[in-house]
Amino acid sequence: MGTKIVSVSTTRKSLSNKQRALEILVRLKRLYPDATCSLNYSTPVQLLVATILSAQCTDERVNKVTPALFARFPDAATLAIADLVELENLVRSTGFYRNKAKNIQAACRMIVTEFDSVVPNQMAQLLQLPGVARKTANVVLAHAYGINAGVTVDTHVKRLSQRLGLTQHPDPVRIEKDLMGLLPQPDWENWSIRLIYHGRAICKARSPACEACQLADLCPTANKIRA
Repeated sequence: MGTKIVSVSTTRKSLSNKQRALEILVRLKRLYPDATCSLNYSTPVQLLVATILSAQCTDERVNKVTPALFARFPDAATLAIADLVELENLVRSTGFYRNKAKNIQAACRMIVTEFDSVVPNQMAQLLQLPGVARKTANVVLAHAYGINAGVTVDTHVKRLSQRLGLTQHPDPVRIEKDLMGLLPQPDWENWSIRLIYHGRAICKARSPACEACQLADLCPTANKIRA
């Protein structure tokens, strides 16, 4: 891997991190006006399950698995009493299927017994569910309930936020805290969704297309990363 050194642009020099983050957000909204959650679901519990399955797996793969899964087990009550081996087989292609199936069933059992079969709409309660960390809780709150409780930090958001110089931390919780301090709360999920789209289309993990990136003049690592 080689590195090409380029000078920092006047645009990047003249703006604070907060100003750059807000300008990036404006451009992302313009670039991806119809961006939304890529996971297919009909209910909060289905979104919860799909998000658990999406860990270390693409949304495209999850969307191929969930139709059969939700046809067989459509809600928390049925998932809570599902045969675990059958559940594992239904989610096998998403990877780490044993752990995911175990967490899905345990989470659904808690939803049934502790929350009257309703996925909770509070961060603290969601974090009590097996297999649920802040990333999953943020997705569920934002897309099932319209609550911006935090910034969803997946692999794309982590990579792009670091490349854009908006955080220096490797830990998703600390990255989230940095981003929450830079962005207005109503746009926390807007940022995540659109940054994910940009990560998939332009700023890929290897060989990012800096020459085609409409954020390049705001990015301190533009044209420096080479596969």
